[in-house]
Amino acid sequence: MTEQPEERPIGKITHYFGKIGVGIIELTDTLKVGDTIHIRGAHTDLTQTVGSMQIEHDKVEEAAAGKVIGTKVDDRVREGDEVFLVST
Repeated sequence: MTEQPEERPIGKITHYFGKIGVGIIELTDTLKVGDTIHIRGAHTDLTQTVGSMQIEHDKVEEAAAGKVIGTKVDDRVREGDEVFLVST
């Protein structure tokens, strides 16, 4: 039996740009490039590593609570989906 990694909520999806595959996340906690996130909602269940982040088209390595970031996502996400930080 494998132990489930711990997850804590760090934000919500506020928008999804389908043509470019970018999800917009309103953060309630800090997020860094390289972190693993789990995006979960009624029709969404996606776990991936954050490859890059942008705040208003500027690349950032880290974003704090209260910031709104854009990140490439591996699959479609939806407004209102919850974003969790996965601790390994």
